[in-house]
Amino acid sequence: MKPTHSRPLRSGYTTGACAAAAAKGATFMLLRQEPVAEVSLELPGGDVVIFQLHGQTFCSDTASCYVIKDAGDDPDITNGAELHATVSLPPHRPASSLEQEGAIEISGGTGIGKVTKPGLAVPPGEWAINPVPRRMIEQAVREALLPAPHTRSPLPVNVVISIPDGEERAKKTLNSRLGIIGGLSILGTTGIVRPISAKAWTDTIDAALDVARACGCQTVVLSTGRTSELAAQRIGDNRMILPVPGPTPHVPALTEEAYIMMGDHVAYALQACRKRGFNHPIIACQFAKLLKIACGHPNTHAAASELDLQTLRKWATAASLSPHLIDIISTANTAREVAISSNYDPALTALIIRVAEQEASRHASGIAACFWVCAYDGSIAASSEQSP
Repeated sequence: MKPTHSRPLRSGYTTGACAAAAAKGATFMLLRQEPVAEVSLELPGGDVVIFQLHGQTFCSDTASCYVIKDAGDDPDITNGAELHATVSLPPHRPASSLEQEGAIEISGGTGIGKVTKPGLAVPPGEWAINPVPRRMIEQAVREALLPAPHTRSPLPVNVVISIPDGEERAKKTLNSRLGIIGGLSILGTTGIVRPISAKAWTDTIDAALDVARACGCQTVVLSTGRTSELAAQRIGDNRMILPVPGPTPHVPALTEEAYIMMGDHVAYALQACRKRGFNHPIIACQFAKLLKIACGHPNTHAAASELDLQTLRKWATAASLSPHLIDIISTANTAREVAISSNYDPALTALIIRVAEQEASRHASGIAACFWVCAYDGSIAASSEQSP
């Protein structure tokens, strides 16, 4: 039984906010030539937050420290990462010279990726430090340098942001697919990570679709999981023959950028496709996810399987499918059990695909989705082209 009361979920802070706080702390140390234990930072929404600093070091022309990212109760690959900032002056320019006019130069160091593909918020060749975090870092450094609001800024001050294990952490993300090579991105538009939110997923979907469009992809493959994506990629590479009767699906020219991991966010991904002109996306999914899409769930992580199976039984009965298939559905505990016990029966699978195509169009008007149904062994069991 679920508890009737639970503690509120705790918010955390973005990599952009942590980097800005570290940069502000390092700047204070450079100016004061003394350790700084914490700094306050105003986030874009107006909230003021205190960040603890670690690893403080400084000398006459350089200072550095780091903030440990706390993602709150939102699972995040960057949770616990050290966001380091090193602030330095040009050689032979003492801290006392900071009254002179200038700008702030921000770059990436160890563990920060570089952008190599078009379509992202940062152009190719630049460090993967997004515009809002970049503005946060610059504002934080200026506040530390010039407490008087109308004083002109010094130049040059160099700020280097780094994450020591950023390259290793990035291997667990889709960064390389998006063209971010060598480490993580510095992200965030509000400075706050909301707990258990879908925003990390949907932001990645948007970024991946922008890259696909910028790279000239004619269509995209939306996958619900890695197994389905791998099966779709084997078709895209023309290395797989379907293990069921029927023609091999029509495969458009697909490059790496065309494969988008949408996870459970089917309605959002389809709407995002429509906004960018991808009106004929391919959806690669396993049988259970296909059924959830056909049942109209905007997010396939939700909804009870028993209700989906009851709906499937009604469809099968109305379509006059065989009594054997209806019996399989009636006695099954999961959609996976239906798929395996029926050996992906072509009539049953085609029925679900047709309904799923209709629901995809309902989620995003004008979308005509094609489905590739992936078996649990990583092969392709059926596709829209095989539907009678």
